Amino acid sequence: MRKYKLTRSRRKTLMIKINKYSFLEVKAPFNLSKEKIDDFVKSKEEWISKNTKDILERYNLKKEFTLGFGDCVTVQGKCNYILATKGNTASYNLEEKRFYIPEIANPNQVKEVVIGLYKLIAKSYILDRVNFFANKMNVNPKKVKITIAKKRWGSCSGENAINFPWRLIMADDETIDYVVVHELAHIKEHNHSKDFWRIVESIIPNYKTNLLKLKELSEKLGKEDWDI
Repeated sequence: MRKYKLTRSRRKTLMIKINKYSFLEVKAPFNLSKEKIDDFVKSKEEWISKNTKDILERYNLKKEFTLGFGDCVTVQGKCNYILATKGNTASYNLEEKRFYIPEIANPNQVKEVVIGLYKLIAKSYILDRVNFFANKMNVNPKKVKITIAKKRWGSCSGENAINFPWRLIMADDETIDYVVVHELAHIKEHNHSKDFWRIVESIIPNYKTNLLKLKELSEKLGKEDWDI
């Protein structure tokens, strides 16, 4: 029998989860017998085996992920190289598509500096696109922020404050535009109704292609460690 961590609560249904370390967790109602929980876990063995393997693979890839001089990272969907420079000042050259990092930096420092520059690039570019499409769509977001969020490509609060993760700048220009338009459309429709998608489609006709690109980018980032 596969080992798992059991947590009981007032929930009404069983739920299984494989955490990022590939360990199995089960959440169950207080009054459900251990025997029935074991039977449920056994019935999900094929799903558990497949997903455990996938999660363990991603975990190992994340552990191996490093950034160093000569590596290529993506900005607006294009390859940008990380190059060493003398002195203590890091910079990003948009025309050359180059990150210049002090040559004395170790891999952890390289990643930290690159992420810092990514945030600056994201703030400049994404806010510019928000202004462009807000005027085009005749909407006025209350606030726009670039965040460290990992699980969502954008959000719009009930008060029309919009957030985008800095990681979005890794996507290509068309996909960034889609996410911007998606969140701005929520100012008019705080849902995902047909009216909402009509607004999105009126600005980004091929938005479904961008959904696929975001999925691919999410899968790629799921195998990389961008935490500092």
